[in-house]
Amino acid sequence: MRTVLLASTLLTMAGSAFAQSAPPVDPAILTPERVFSNPSLAGPVARGVSLSPDGELVAFLRSRPDDVDVLDLWAAPTGTGEPYKLIDARALVPDAGELSEAEKARRERQRISQRGVVEYSWDEQGRYILAPLEGDIFLATRSDGSAKRITETEADEIDAKVSPLGNFVSYVRDQDLVVYDLATETEGSITTDGDGLITWATAEFIAQEEMNRDTGYWWSPTERHIALQRTDESTVDIVPRLDISGGGATVVEQRYPRAGRPNALVELHVRDMQTGSMVKVDLGDNPDIYLARVNWSADGQTLYVQRQSRDQKRLDLLSVDPATGASRVIVTQRADAWVALNDDFKALKNGQFIWSSEETGWRHLYLHDRNGRRLRAITSGEFPVKGLNGVNEQTGEVFFTASMKDGRENPTEQQLFRTSLSRNMTPVQVTPEGGWWGASMNRTGTAYVGNYTDLTTPPQSALYRADGTFVRWIEENRLDASHPFYPYVSRRQVPEFGTLESNGETLVWQMTKPVGFDPSKTYPVVMQVYGGPSGGGVRKSWQGATTQLLTEAGYIVFRLDNRGEGDRSVAFKTALYRKMGQPEIADQVLAADYLRSLPFVDDDRIAMMGWSYGGFMSAMALTEPKMGLAAAAVGAPPTEWSLYDTHYTERYMSTPEDNVDGYAASDVVPRLENLTGRMLLMHGMADDNVIFENATRVIDALQARSIPFDLMLYPGQRHGVRGNDRQLQQWRTYLEFFDRTIGAGSHTE
Repeated sequence: MRTVLLASTLLTMAGSAFAQSAPPVDPAILTPERVFSNPSLAGPVARGVSLSPDGELVAFLRSRPDDVDVLDLWAAPTGTGEPYKLIDARALVPDAGELSEAEKARRERQRISQRGVVEYSWDEQGRYILAPLEGDIFLATRSDGSAKRITETEADEIDAKVSPLGNFVSYVRDQDLVVYDLATETEGSITTDGDGLITWATAEFIAQEEMNRDTGYWWSPTERHIALQRTDESTVDIVPRLDISGGGATVVEQRYPRAGRPNALVELHVRDMQTGSMVKVDLGDNPDIYLARVNWSADGQTLYVQRQSRDQKRLDLLSVDPATGASRVIVTQRADAWVALNDDFKALKNGQFIWSSEETGWRHLYLHDRNGRRLRAITSGEFPVKGLNGVNEQTGEVFFTASMKDGRENPTEQQLFRTSLSRNMTPVQVTPEGGWWGASMNRTGTAYVGNYTDLTTPPQSALYRADGTFVRWIEENRLDASHPFYPYVSRRQVPEFGTLESNGETLVWQMTKPVGFDPSKTYPVVMQVYGGPSGGGVRKSWQGATTQLLTEAGYIVFRLDNRGEGDRSVAFKTALYRKMGQPEIADQVLAADYLRSLPFVDDDRIAMMGWSYGGFMSAMALTEPKMGLAAAAVGAPPTEWSLYDTHYTERYMSTPEDNVDGYAASDVVPRLENLTGRMLLMHGMADDNVIFENATRVIDALQARSIPFDLMLYPGQRHGVRGNDRQLQQWRTYLEFFDRTIGAGSHTE
C-alpha cells in the first residue's frame, strides 16, 4: 500500500530538482510544524473556569495568542458585556525568572506546564481573586478591576489562598505558613520551624502525585481556625537523582518513598486565629497512614478528616473537635482490593453531609447525618458517579456527572445529571445527549459553567442555569473560517467506535482511518495506549491534532481502553490488582487479533505508542509474542514497579515483599529477549516521577544483549516534554521512527 508522505518531509525538499517538478503540497495537510506553533490549533479554549460566589462573574485562564505557554486571567460578566483581561501576566511580570525547585516540583505534580497565571482562587464573598504569578502573589479587586501586588520576595510564595471571608491572604514561604492581613497590610507567620526535612502546610510528594491533594492547609468557614499539616521527611529514603540538563548535571538528593519503603510522617494541627494556640489532631496510634482529605463543617465547628490505611483497604472518616484535636471515627469504608479516594465529600448547612462509596460495585452518593449514620442513597444503578458537582440546599437538588444512559453505563459519553437530596427519583439529564460534558457549579447550585466537546466540536465553555438553560458563551470556540484549525478541517477523519468482550467485561475502542481510506488496500496501524488506572481515552470528544499527524502519514490510529483503565465499575478497575501488565496486555492482544481480522489492516505492520503507564504498556506489548508488534514508541516507562512510589504502586500491587510474583511478572527487563520489533525509548533526564533509572536499566539490558534500539533523551525535562520546540522534535522523531518501521520507509512494493 502507498502511504501519504508527510507534508513536512516534502517541504524540506524545496529547491531540489525533484521538488520543483513535484506537484504542490496541499495546504490543508496538517504538519508537525503547524501543530507545535502559535496560535494553538485548539483555538481559544478557556481553562480553569469558575463562577464568582454570587454567580455574577466568570473567571478563566486563556493562553496568549503570541505564546500558547503563557496564561492570562480573564473575566466575563454573566449578564451582558464582553470578556476582559483581569490580569495580564506579561504586563505585571515582564521577565519571568526561574521558579524555585519546590514550585517546579509542585507544578509538575499538578501537570502544569505553562507560565503566567496558572491558578487563581476567589474569596467566598466574591470580592477578590487571588493569583500567584511567577512566584509572587497578586490580588485582583473585582469592584474596580485593579491588581495589587501582595508579595515581592526572592522566595516563592506557593499555594496562596484568600480566606473565606476575604480578610486575609495566606501562602507558604520557605516551608512555613504565612498570613497577610488585608486591612493592616501586614503579614505574620503561623509557623516558624519549617526548614530542612520539616515542612508546614504543604501536601507531601505522595499526596500531590498520587492522592489528588494539592494543598496542606484548610481555612474554617468562619476564619477562626486553620487546619494545617506538618510533614517530616526524615524517614523517607534518599534516592540520588541526576538532574541532567543541556548545561550540565546536578545530583538531587531526592526523598522518594518507593514501594514497600517508609513514607513521610504526616501530622495534622489546628491553629486558633483568635487565641494563637495550636493543637495536634489525634489521627490514631498508627503513624503509618495517609492523610487523604480534610474538610470543615458548614458552621466551622467540626473538622472532618479522611484517614486511609497504608494498605489502602480501609478509609475512615474522623470527626474532630478543632479546639482540642480529639477525634472519633464516624464512618468506615473497606474493600478487598483498595478504597478509592474522591472529592465527593460535601458538608451541608443542616449538619448532614454527602459522601460517596463503591460498596455496591459502582461509585454512588449517600447522605449521612452529622454522626456518620447513613440516611439514604442519593444515586444507584449500574453506572459510576464521576463526581459530585453541586448541591442546591434550598431546592434539595443534587448535581453530578456520569457516563450513563437510561440507568446503565455509557463510557464514551458524559453528561450532567440532577437528582434529589431527600427523595427517590430517576436522575434527570441536564445537559444534552452526545459528546462529553464537564461542569463547574457555583456554591448555591443555581448555575454552572458547562464545558462541552464532541467529535466535530472543539472544547467550548458557556454559562448555564441549573436547569440547563443557556445564558452566555464564555469561549464559543466556533470552528469557522477564523478558527486556527479551520484550514485543516477537510482532511480531519472522524473516529469510529466499537466494543470487544473480555472476561465478562465490555471494552470500548475507537479507530481513525487515513485520508482517502480505500478498504481494498491494507494499512499500517498505530495503537495508542495508556492502559493504566484513571486513564480512559476512548470518548466521543474532540481529538487531538497529533492524531491527524498520524492519519496524514497513512496510519490507522486505534485505541482500546483495557480492563483496569478509566472510571468504571469496581470489577473493571480491580482486574489488574496484584498483576499489573497482565490483564491489560491480554486485552491489547485481543485488540491486535481484532485488527488482524480486518481485511484492510496489514498484519505485519502494527505498532504501539504510549507515555508513562502507556510507556510501560508499550514495552510490555513489544515483548509479548502474541501481540506481534513491529515497533513501539516507549515513553517514560515505569519498567520495575519496586522503583515507583508507595501510594500508587501498593494500591494496585501491594508491596514487593507481599507480591513477589506480581512484581517479577511486571518487570520489563527479563522480557527483552522476547522483543518482536524495534523499540524507540524516550525519557526526560530530570524526571522526578518515573525516575531515569527506569530507562537506564532497559538501555543497559538491551546493550548487554546486543539488541539494536532507538533512543531519544530530553535534558532538563521531567515527566513530560514541554514547549513547542521540543514537542516538535519529539513528534518528528515519532513520525520518522514509524516511517522506518511500519510506514512507507519500511518496505518496497
